[in-house]
Amino acid sequence: MGFPIREKCLLLGLGQIGMGYDLKLDPSTTVYTHARAISQHPAFELLGAVDPCPSQRSLFEKYFGQPAFTDLEEAWKESAASVVVIATPTETHSDILNKVLSFKPKAILCEKPLSFSLLEARKMVEDCESAGIKLYVNYMRRVDPGSIEVKRRIDSELISGPIKGIAWYSKGLIHNGSHLFNLLEFWLGEFVKGKSLDAGRFSCGNDSEPDVLLEFERGKVVLQAAWEEAYSHYTIELLSPSGRLRYERGGGVITWEHATEDPNFPGSKILMTTPEVIPNGLSRYQWCVFDQLAESFSGEVTSLCTGRQALTTLEGLKQIIKQE
Repeated sequence: MGFPIREKCLLLGLGQIGMGYDLKLDPSTTVYTHARAISQHPAFELLGAVDPCPSQRSLFEKYFGQPAFTDLEEAWKESAASVVVIATPTETHSDILNKVLSFKPKAILCEKPLSFSLLEARKMVEDCESAGIKLYVNYMRRVDPGSIEVKRRIDSELISGPIKGIAWYSKGLIHNGSHLFNLLEFWLGEFVKGKSLDAGRFSCGNDSEPDVLLEFERGKVVLQAAWEEAYSHYTIELLSPSGRLRYERGGGVITWEHATEDPNFPGSKILMTTPEVIPNGLSRYQWCVFDQLAESFSGEVTSLCTGRQALTTLEGLKQIIKQE
């Protein structure tokens, strides 16, 4: 699609997702950060960034050739933007969003989760809606082409119901488990109820790592905690009467095995021996986010996670945590 108007972007936060993850990686194959995605996408222009750390600001200016500021108000005077990206620590999201609202951009893209506080998150969503400003939350897995194809197959019943599954996450239910919870909502529909199976331990200060049973409109999934200090682990396995879906390595590998006749035992079925690989774009996941953000500005329907949808995710997770 064509992009006649370039939306001007201001990036708040130059940590890993802001700039760090892909700084030394090949830009032709890897787009993990907001800074690289904005600088590469033809629909956007990177005006500058804000971060309190001098070394991070220097790196940004060196690699992206745009100014970096210590103060949001100063940055805005120099570079008023139509899109603001909030890539700061979670506990700062609410205060920063309140400041950004006074500048009246067209859209805000906020890192997940919106907040660790449900009341705070609700106010953030309501304030953006009242101001007529689009709020999106960076649950990037739901905009990946592979995830969208999985949803298409579930919606069309190529992956038929009922669906049962098991999933693994690490580094906190709210912090990282929410990625998989949000993706399961995208695939399986509205969250119905949850049950804590094991309270687990605490992680990331005020986050916890329970094992939980989740029920969605189209199926049930057991979500279990792994150990981030040992290795990161994010996988989903969904079983359907029509076959098995495997979402491995955080979505870097997606495969489908459909049920087929057993050649050795007539009347019986087995899973196909050679899985179908569903192509994905996870190596350029942040570019996919901004590509869909561009489409949203053009009035297209996208799978971007809205602030309201991210709030629903947080409400579901908080419901589970209260059972501990």
